[in-house]
Amino acid sequence: MRSINARAVPLLVLCKVSLCVAVLSWWNLMKTSAMSKRKSKESSGANGECISQVQKILRERFCHHYATGKLFGIEHQYKHLLELLKRTAVHGESNSALIIGPRGSGKTALLNHVLKELTEMKQVRENLLEVHLNGLLQTNDKVALKEITRQLHLENVVGDKVFDILELLEKRVKSRFSHRQIYLMNSFDFKEYIRIFKEQLSLPAKFPDEYFAQKWNKNVQYLSEDKTVRDVLQNLFHYTKDLRSLHLLLMLAVSNVTVHHPLITASDLQEASKRYRMDSRANIVHGLSVLEICLIIAMKHLNDVYEGEPFNFQMVYNEFQKFVQRKAHCMYNFEKPVVMKAFEHLLQLELVKPLERPSVRAQREYLLMKLLLDNDQIMDALQAYPNCPTDVKQWAASSLSWL
Repeated sequence: MRSINARAVPLLVLCKVSLCVAVLSWWNLMKTSAMSKRKSKESSGANGECISQVQKILRERFCHHYATGKLFGIEHQYKHLLELLKRTAVHGESNSALIIGPRGSGKTALLNHVLKELTEMKQVRENLLEVHLNGLLQTNDKVALKEITRQLHLENVVGDKVFDILELLEKRVKSRFSHRQIYLMNSFDFKEYIRIFKEQLSLPAKFPDEYFAQKWNKNVQYLSEDKTVRDVLQNLFHYTKDLRSLHLLLMLAVSNVTVHHPLITASDLQEASKRYRMDSRANIVHGLSVLEICLIIAMKHLNDVYEGEPFNFQMVYNEFQKFVQRKAHCMYNFEKPVVMKAFEHLLQLELVKPLERPSVRAQREYLLMKLLLDNDQIMDALQAYPNCPTDVKQWAASSLSWL
């Protein structure tokens, strides 16, 4: 028989104890890791649900012009139209109104807000019928009457009776048209524009996750005070006060929001601004001749000097001649008819827009024009323009240094 050394027994027990401790440590580590992964997964799922809600709410707000949020600068027109339609539906008054304003001034939003409030009033809702017509689709009276018939569900009524009713309705509307006009103008300043930015990007108080909504809205407030963001908004504000353009910019920024990138950053808005400006007009510039590029720079120089006032061909030609005289060693001096031909090509491409309809008597050289490209689009196009002469680039930079 083999004898066991007594001193080896404690060592054997110690090894077993160490092994058990190691196994327990490993088990606790695996358990903790699994719990951590489960919590992370649950957290990620909840966060992902918040992101989906954010995308849904903001996309509906930006794209579909739903009657949500506040109206900006048109509260007086809102009260006027609401009272007018309310009297029409409740008291049977014969009222009509024409809402007039530039693109993006809030005409659709105004009407949607008014109709939303009217449909919430029981007395009005019982007497209210809505008919929606689109001038691009219903191009004449006959097509419009057919669409009215469809929307009022009168298709099954005998044809003669339908058109008798519609003819009576048409005569009633025309005879009692009040020629009342409601004007909408984007008259807000940049301070108000910043407030609109915050209102449009903020989440509502009824957002399902209150903590995330507070975090999101706090970030929006921070963005509104950030210099980079304010510069982006300032450029857009000077380019157009159209709120649809602001909505497009915000939509592009919101599209970057993900579970791993849950909040909008200043760089998101910068990138959105670049993508917004990468439109067809800017891309057309890449295919222009050097002469046409020079004419665009001359127009932009005139815009900078005269603070956006309209110009004519003669002014552009004179500005171009100044550049040619300074750089006679590198720039060919084109004849005036050739320059005019290049200018007319820019008109055909809709990079330049006439402010008045040309008449037979008016001289082409003196028709007032407006350039439809801004500073950033011109400089970005020049950077991407193949083999653009250095002197032309320097001229563009010097003309833009007035800003």
